[in-house]
Amino acid sequence: MERLKPMDAQFVDAEDEDRHASFAIASIAVFEGPAPSYAEFCDSIEARLPLVPIYRRKLRTVPFRLGPPVWVDDPNFDLRYHVRQTAVPAPGGDRQLASLIARVMAQRLDRDFPLWEYWLVQGLAEGRWALISKVHHCMVDGVSGTDLYRVIFDLSPEPPPPPGLGTTPAPAEPTSVALVASAAADLVTRPARGALALAGALTRPRDTVRQAAQTARAVARLTASAWPATGSSLSGPIGRQRRYTWARASLADVKAIRSKLGGTVNDVVLAAISGGFRTLLLSRGEEPGPHMVPSLIPVSLRAPGEESIYDNRVSVVLANLPVHLAGPVDRLAAIRAEMSDLKSTREASAAEALMTLGKFTPFPLASLVVRLGYRLPQREIVTVTTNVPGPQQQLYGLGRRLVEIVPYVPIATSLRTGVSIFSYCGQLTFGITGDYATTADIEVLARGIEGAIQELSDAARHRPAGDAT
Repeated sequence: MERLKPMDAQFVDAEDEDRHASFAIASIAVFEGPAPSYAEFCDSIEARLPLVPIYRRKLRTVPFRLGPPVWVDDPNFDLRYHVRQTAVPAPGGDRQLASLIARVMAQRLDRDFPLWEYWLVQGLAEGRWALISKVHHCMVDGVSGTDLYRVIFDLSPEPPPPPGLGTTPAPAEPTSVALVASAAADLVTRPARGALALAGALTRPRDTVRQAAQTARAVARLTASAWPATGSSLSGPIGRQRRYTWARASLADVKAIRSKLGGTVNDVVLAAISGGFRTLLLSRGEEPGPHMVPSLIPVSLRAPGEESIYDNRVSVVLANLPVHLAGPVDRLAAIRAEMSDLKSTREASAAEALMTLGKFTPFPLASLVVRLGYRLPQREIVTVTTNVPGPQQQLYGLGRRLVEIVPYVPIATSLRTGVSIFSYCGQLTFGITGDYATTADIEVLARGIEGAIQELSDAARHRPAGDAT
C-alpha cells in the first residue's frame, strides 16, 4: 500500500469535482506495418509488465476522505482488460485516427481497475498501425509518461530477450478499517513532520530567509498575473465529448528559427501557438487582445535520472500568449520577454512552494481546498500548453519502426482547448484537444500553428547571420 503524493491526489480530486473532465493523458505512437496480432502484442506487453509495477496497482479511496487515496496491488489483474484492439475506417488517415482518440479520451478510466489502457489500432493507411497509450494523470506526468516508451519499446528492430522478471502474487487488499487506521496515524504524525521541517530550516537561517524572500516575490508575481482574461469564445462551459487534431513541424526548422531570431525552442513553439490562436480568433470575427489567451505552462521539476519515477513532479507558470501582435517576429520577441521575466521572478518557485505545503497540510483540508477551487469560476486561464521533449533516437515496437508520436493533453473547467507539444526523432507534433460542442473549427488552430512556423522560418531566412536580437 502506497499513499498518493499531494499533487497526484489533486488530479483525483479534480476529476471527482469536474463531471465533464477525464484527467488521463495519452499519446499515439504510429508504426510501420505489418500490424502485430492481438495475441502477439499482449505477449510483448506482458513480458515487460514487471518493469512497470504501477501498471498492476489500482486506486483505493480512504473512507470519509481522512487521507489521500492509496495504491494497492490488484489481486485480479487481467492484462487483456487493459489492452484493447480496434481499427479505423478507410482511408485510415489522420482524420480517422483523430476521431478515434477523441472518443477514447472522452471516457474516464474505471477506478475499479488499474488506471491505464493500451489500444492496438489497425487499418491505418500505408499498412501502418498505432498504439494509443492512455494513463491517468495521477500516475505520471508528461516526462515520466514519456519514459514508459523506453520500457515498452526497443532501440533496435531486433527485440532483446524478455527481462525474465517473475511476478509475485498480489497481497490481499487492505480493509477499509486498515485504510482508516493508516490515515488516522498519518494525521497525527503530520504536524510533527512539519515541525521537524521547520526546525531544519531554522538551522540554516540565511538560506531560509533568502528562499522565503524569493518565494514571496514569486507569489506576488503569480498573483499579479492571475487577473481574469479578456472574454472570448476560447473559454466557457464545456461538455464531456472531445475533438482532437494535430499539427506538425520540423525540429530542425524550429532550431534554425531559434538560432536566427533568438530565444529557446520553447519560445519558438509558444510563438507559433500564439499565431495559431490569433488565426482562430480572427476566423471567428474576434479581435485578438493583449490579455485574451493566458496559458498555464507546466514546468518539470525532475532532476536528471528521475524520469523513471512514476508520479507528478511539475510546477506551473502563467504566461499571456501575445495573440494581439500581427507580426511573427514581434510575437516571438514578446514571448521571449514574458518567459525571461517569469524565470527572473521565479514564478515557478511560487507554485512549487504552494504545492510543497501539501506535504504538511492534513489531507481532508487540502482536498477541500482543491474541490472548492473547482467550484469557483475559472477566468484567469484560457488554455494549457505543455512541451515535453521526447526520445531523439529511433524506437521500434515488435520489430516495427516507430514513425511518429502525437501527444494528448486533457482539458477541464472552462478551458475549451489545450495544446501538447512532443518531439521525436527530429519532428515536433502539436496535439490539440478541443471541446466537441464549441470547437468544431479546431483544424483552424492546427493549420494556424503550422502557418506561424512557416512565417517564422521565412523571417529567419531573411535575418542576417548573428542578428538574433
